Amino acid sequence: MSTGSGSGEFCPRCGDAVERPPGVELPGGPADPDAVLCDDCYFEEFDLVDAPERIEVRVCGRCGAVHRGNRWVDVDARDYTDIAVEETADRLGVHVEAAGVEWGVEPEQVDPNTIRMHCAFTGVVRETPVSEEVTVPVYVARQTCDRCGRIAGDYYAAVVQLRASGRTPTPAENDRAVELAESHVADREATGDRDAFITETTRTGDGVDMKISTTQIGQGVAKRVVEELGGSVSEAPTLVTEDEDGDEVYRVTFTVRLPPYTPGDVVDLDDGDGPVLVTSARGNLKGRRLATGDRYEADFEEGIDPDARKLGERADAEPTTLVAVEDDHAVQVLDPETFASVTVPRPDYLDPGADEVPVLKHRDGLHVLPEK
Repeated sequence: MSTGSGSGEFCPRCGDAVERPPGVELPGGPADPDAVLCDDCYFEEFDLVDAPERIEVRVCGRCGAVHRGNRWVDVDARDYTDIAVEETADRLGVHVEAAGVEWGVEPEQVDPNTIRMHCAFTGVVRETPVSEEVTVPVYVARQTCDRCGRIAGDYYAAVVQLRASGRTPTPAENDRAVELAESHVADREATGDRDAFITETTRTGDGVDMKISTTQIGQGVAKRVVEELGGSVSEAPTLVTEDEDGDEVYRVTFTVRLPPYTPGDVVDLDDGDGPVLVTSARGNLKGRRLATGDRYEADFEEGIDPDARKLGERADAEPTTLVAVEDDHAVQVLDPETFASVTVPRPDYLDPGADEVPVLKHRDGLHVLPEK
């Protein structure tokens, strides 16, 4: 053999001289036996891309979540082509000695559960342009994620009940409580909490019951309802089972009890100052005196439930004619039932120039209400 005119080295496989400029090291280093091979021998068994024979993507057929690593990730996917591309990119390996690598992929939908990924790669190895094409089938395995499995299995750790003191919650209150619960759960989901869900919502003759996934979220829902609608919360834990470690597992019922009065109710506090139009039942009862227009707020000790009786609601008010303004304390209006002229108190919110005013006729008389 001759020494050749290159580096003075010979390929250990074929015996040909290894041609490379003086001082230029071949890729791989001393520990890599391929580093001393000539280009022909090196590329004879060279693979630019290391690709698996098949990729399986686990997706939830109910919510669209994808299983990655050891957990389910929400991607809200229905078309899994993008997911297949991402999984293929993660699973393909490119030779460490390749530089300037570029690649592209053409997905081919074979059937609803199989996507064939046609991948083309280019790069440079030993200053030589190289290219390779591989085809990887991606199989979409439709399963049920842990979250959807719990929902389907009627799993819940808390119950939020909406009730009211001395009355039944109104349809509007029931609707708003459900909206607040769904909003709270959506907020938790937005942070990546896959344990946040409402298993079931049931409207009963007493209010509404909501089965909630976790005790913490149930407590949060109850707190939100009270913050907006008023009232109080009571908790009642119930032992349901023991876990594999022998620890007791409880299910907690949070009962939200709304105030006996709601904004728009007209109540008599029997304090001699006349009826009150309720404007708020949060914290403690607040409203306006119908005889004077003065602001009313219950004492701290009375809270949201002072001793009172309901006379009617704003919705019961009817428009009637303002006949005359007698003085600073009284006006004449037409009784909406008898059409007789009657004298009633003049609250400070009454417009003396109005032709009509809303009035509420109740068991104790007739009063002018504020305009909405």
